[in-house]
Amino acid sequence: MDVNKLPFLDHLAELRKRLFLILAVVLVATTISYVYVQPIMENIISLAGEKVDFIYISPPELFLAYIKLSIVAGVTITFPLLAYQIYSFIRPGLEKRERRVVIISLLGGTVFFILGILFSYNVVLPIVLKFFLDLRIGTIEPVISVGNYISFVSTSLLSFGIVFEMPMLIMLLSRFGIVSSSFLQKNTKHIIFGIVVVAAFLTPPDVVSQALLAGPMIILYEISILLAKLVERNKNKDIAQVDG
Repeated sequence: MDVNKLPFLDHLAELRKRLFLILAVVLVATTISYVYVQPIMENIISLAGEKVDFIYISPPELFLAYIKLSIVAGVTITFPLLAYQIYSFIRPGLEKRERRVVIISLLGGTVFFILGILFSYNVVLPIVLKFFLDLRIGTIEPVISVGNYISFVSTSLLSFGIVFEMPMLIMLLSRFGIVSSSFLQKNTKHIIFGIVVVAAFLTPPDVVSQALLAGPMIILYEISILLAKLVERNKNKDIAQVDG
């Protein structure tokens, strides 16, 4: 069925169906993650080291921290399925060559999303937590609210997962002619400034996290330009073959 020939209300019905499936999948994955949330919590807490005491200062705080962590785990686990639902919705309106690019972008986006989370977990969080915990002086010992800690960690994990999507997103936009490599190169200074602003917005309010996010974003931006050039070259070849 050609999505372009569907009435507007049918588009909405199809979109509602996809959103419902996405919500159901995330809910199931979150529920499963909640069953195993304690070992997940122990791994997250271990990042802060053994010298930190964690507390919860309101009755539901620990429970809400478990829920938040379960949601993050659920979204991470189901990301490939979420990407597939997005592709299934837009697929009927795409040409064959466009479908190939979208599939590559979604598969690559899944890989980059997971890489971003792993980079945050294995590199960024240990550095940031060590930096802040080493600031204690004298008899002042860190006693951290578990709710605030999980919010801090969750924000970092999801921020890096989303930001690492940049190369695939730009590759997709380049294929559909929304952006071009020449535009990206011409506006590099402005875009890098925007990257710093976005890093400040996405990360917790500290310079260390912002720098650790802005650095990879700039590298990913340069990779994005290369991918945009590659897509444009292939697109021009396809156009030349059609004209020929």
